[in-house]
Amino acid sequence: MENGLSTTGDIKLDHAIKQWLEYDKNPLTVAQVRELVKEGALQELKKCFSSRMEFGTAGLRAAMGPGTACMNDLTIIQTTQGFCSYLEQCFGDLPERGVVIGYDARAHPVSGGSSKRFARLAAAVFTSRGVPVHLFSDITPTPFVPFTVSHLGLCAGIMVTASHNPKQDNGYKVYWENGAQIVPPHDQGISKAIEESLEPWPQSWDTTLALKSPLLKDPYQDTNTHYYKAIQKHCHYRDINKSSDVKMVHTSVHGVGHAFVQSAFKAFDLHPPYAVKEQKDPDPEFPTVKYPNPEEGEGVLTLSFALAEKEGATVVLANDPDADRLAIAEKQKSGLWRVFTGNELGALLGWWMFSCWKKTNPDPTAVKNIYMLASTVSSKILRAIALKEGFHFEETLTGFKWMGNRARDLLHQGKTVLFAFEEAIGYMCSTAVLDKDGVSAAAIAGEMTSYLATKNTTLSKQLTSIYEEYGYHITKNSYFICHDQEVIHALFDRLRNYGDKKGAYPSECGAFAITAVRDLTTGHDSNQPDNKAVLPTSSSPMITFSFSNGGVATLRTSGTEPKIKYYTELCAAPGNSDVEQLKKELDALVEAIVENFFQPKKNKLQPKPE
Repeated sequence: MENGLSTTGDIKLDHAIKQWLEYDKNPLTVAQVRELVKEGALQELKKCFSSRMEFGTAGLRAAMGPGTACMNDLTIIQTTQGFCSYLEQCFGDLPERGVVIGYDARAHPVSGGSSKRFARLAAAVFTSRGVPVHLFSDITPTPFVPFTVSHLGLCAGIMVTASHNPKQDNGYKVYWENGAQIVPPHDQGISKAIEESLEPWPQSWDTTLALKSPLLKDPYQDTNTHYYKAIQKHCHYRDINKSSDVKMVHTSVHGVGHAFVQSAFKAFDLHPPYAVKEQKDPDPEFPTVKYPNPEEGEGVLTLSFALAEKEGATVVLANDPDADRLAIAEKQKSGLWRVFTGNELGALLGWWMFSCWKKTNPDPTAVKNIYMLASTVSSKILRAIALKEGFHFEETLTGFKWMGNRARDLLHQGKTVLFAFEEAIGYMCSTAVLDKDGVSAAAIAGEMTSYLATKNTTLSKQLTSIYEEYGYHITKNSYFICHDQEVIHALFDRLRNYGDKKGAYPSECGAFAITAVRDLTTGHDSNQPDNKAVLPTSSSPMITFSFSNGGVATLRTSGTEPKIKYYTELCAAPGNSDVEQLKKELDALVEAIVENFFQPKKNKLQPKPE
């Protein structure tokens, strides 16, 4: 190689490193690459340069560091140049409408990367092409970006965040002009444009020039004002008794959520929740938690429980670091804390949204215009409520990109979308944001909790009432860790050719008879007359089995982690309240699925860590 650097012996790798050193202007990442080459650290160089981050419908997410496989200044510039070029192809009025860019508080001192810096570099790319940029002047929750796209009628939005990922990661999330995350074929189009835009444009590195550009605007105050008005309009139950004495605690888990949740509670005329002092301010080191993911439950909520005990609070609300998701826990009579699953919160919030709508819409025929959505791996409790109450329920592929886009389609048809959720603690309680929104969900959960307190009841008791009225829906979800793609491929291939019979799916799993199979990788659905699935095919393996006892199980891979996940649910008819028996039956079904379908010992799968 040039510049006195020795070669690695790998022509392709050498080329990638040489091109990197030509393009990169970040002295920290340049120095890191030079040092790796000097040391002959071949494995580390391959890890950084043997592949390029794949731009998918969720955008990008990877560790911060040097190289094409990581999040850094250069890959942000290259990605944004590709995205800008693609938008120029799609929108002739891009120079009039522009884009919005937001960011969280993540930072990586080793590589000099941070969400704020990445956002400014992205702004520099767009302004260099004459595109107006609404760049937030401070950290924001992710939902503010899709809200601003819709509110200002922009062509697109970018949020720089890795959500609940470990501290070394960052991400680049993209929204389309409809305010929802991108879906195919936009991901392929953007990916192709990135490959054609690798050399930095002359002004792409110049953030100083961009920050002085007349094309740059700050939407922070305007969005703050209109966002809270919008979620009140969609969700606010104005007749609630505000004198409820229920006390709540909120944690933002070292992320961006604190100030915004406080403002949302104020907008809803609710007593502000107590803030966990050690976690309320943004800290990219996430010092008090092993993983900054409230979905992990009690481990993340330890400090919240301690504060609640001190203040006499009975409910804990927790956002993930970019505040697009929400976890809730409630103190029980036993003194122990119950952390609700995402499916249980979906049942509670769905019930609440419909109850509020019904109180303000006395016309019984109006219910035919109402829709609720859930991802295909989430509980079907909303379907049970819809069947009894007369509104529509639809399921989509996993991910809010699908629910957001479907919600937009329904809104264009004049329908009302009251609620959407996914089991991974994501909730859309207002179509002002066509994505999961942990800020509005926190305020609405606070409102629901306060209302229930005036009726001398709790979230746990209300959940039981919902299940007793609409049927118990017991769920059990987990995963196995697997880094070997060949093992994953073989596992799913075996299920499609069960018993060595080509194209044959299993008809039973241990003692449990299978009544239907839907394979969204191949588009097969035995429930349909032509065996063709109604939902679109998935790019990653996903098979759903329905059982004669009312059980449903979906097996799928993760798009961002080395996991094979399973989601199981036993749906009982209203009136069947033997919860312990239902749980035993579901446990037995899960054991049969693990033993017969996963075969963890044979495939050397690692179980979910406790």
